[in-house]
Amino acid sequence: MRFPAADAAGRGAMQPLDLRTKEEQVADFLREGIISGVFARGSRLKQAEIAERLQLSITPVREALKLLEAEGYVTGDSYRGACVAPFDASASEEVLELRLLLESRLIRGTAEKLSTQDITELRSLADEFEQAFNAGDRAGARGINYRFHRRMYSIADMPQTLHFVQILWARYPFDLINAVEGRGREAAKEHDAILRALLDGDASAAMLAMRKHIESGWSLLKPK
Repeated sequence: MRFPAADAAGRGAMQPLDLRTKEEQVADFLREGIISGVFARGSRLKQAEIAERLQLSITPVREALKLLEAEGYVTGDSYRGACVAPFDASASEEVLELRLLLESRLIRGTAEKLSTQDITELRSLADEFEQAFNAGDRAGARGINYRFHRRMYSIADMPQTLHFVQILWARYPFDLINAVEGRGREAAKEHDAILRALLDGDASAAMLAMRKHIESGWSLLKPK
């Protein structure tokens, strides 16, 4: 089985099979769709439509929605249909501080375990992100950005830490940050800085580059 990555037209690019359960793969498909804006805040997620798109039965979709409800991505009754959780535009300083703490821990773990193949995959995703933004496909770029960060952090092999980070992502204003003119270009440069540090095997520099990346996006929400 191969799952499609969410796109703005509701079609999807084919992604390789991994070792996660069907429920976990559906949950990740929906997380990406929510963060990218393909599934708009407040919109209804219909189990039958999702199952048909992914060519699955209702059961893994239902279980995935239960998981996303617990994480804060969706609200409502997962049996009758869930809604994408409405977004609080004023993301708190606490969420920012937790992201900095946990994602620094993850990037350090990634630096310690990174392989040549990992770098190749991350470089490809970073290039896809930049190309999508240059083409004006912001929803597509946000989806690629999600896959870039998730792939990078998964290398650290800290599943509990990554789980908590994904919960924080549900509460973070990616929609607002990535709508700012020029943010895509700056984010692409910041991705490059992270990858250069990882390629050099410099965990401290990678952590600093990741911190600057997160803080740079957050600064766009502060009043001038």
